[in-house]
Amino acid sequence: MVQTDHIELEAAAFRQLLAHLQQHTEVQNIELMVLADFCRNCLAKWYAAAATERGVEIDYEQAREIVYGMPYSEWKAKYQREATPEQLAAYDAKQKLKGQS
Repeated sequence: MVQTDHIELEAAAFRQLLAHLQQHTEVQNIELMVLADFCRNCLAKWYAAAATERGVEIDYEQAREIVYGMPYSEWKAKYQREATPEQLAAYDAKQKLKGQS
């Protein structure tokens, strides 16, 4: 496989991941953090960091809008729920496990 094909396939997969996350607003970031150790905000940070590495001016808030498909404040108002005690406990347990490895 040539490098351009590889990059285009990765980009297509990333776009599909973003579309999937944008369609599944019921999945909360804390749930993603517990299960996958990353969330939408992590993706936005990675996106902004990649832009910076390449000399492209995209800040964190712009990257979050790309990842969320709308301004973060709008997504938060529409879809973000208060974390449950169970979610917070699972997140804390995950962080403790990470600290031990």
